[in-house]
Amino acid sequence: MHHHGYAWLGEKATFDKESVRRPPGQAPTATSEKEVHDRYRQAVAAFPASDVPPIQTAHWLMKPHSTIRGIWEDPGEAGTWLGRQLAAFSPRFASAQDREAIRLALLVEAAVERLGHGGDVSLGHYLAGTIFHSVALITCSPNRAAPELPCPARRTGV
Repeated sequence: MHHHGYAWLGEKATFDKESVRRPPGQAPTATSEKEVHDRYRQAVAAFPASDVPPIQTAHWLMKPHSTIRGIWEDPGEAGTWLGRQLAAFSPRFASAQDREAIRLALLVEAAVERLGHGGDVSLGHYLAGTIFHSVALITCSPNRAAPELPCPARRTGV
């Protein structure tokens, strides 16, 4: 078992577009409305190539290898990376409560515990203006929420 780290920073309006955050699903039938076919085509093209966080956390494993920011065997090392991500962006968090050092330390501690039990972690924060920061740690080989998803990368080469 190992853990993949993912991070995204972008416009909240982009984050709100479900078509880039949801895998295509089952193809429409020949009798489906044109709008259904259009949405399906958009999802087929957009989801796999997009670095926007998926709606379901485990679906990060369906994203390109290039979206992986790190791979760790040890949950503690993954937690250290998470802590650095939060520390780097916390001065810009829109909520003063979210910037509190104790709160951030507790988030990291809880994340390490969750990863140790094979779970995933996904956090998101609004930054000043219309920017959203998302960070996730996904347990791989297998993922508890989606065991059918193959691991997009091993520790080598990342």
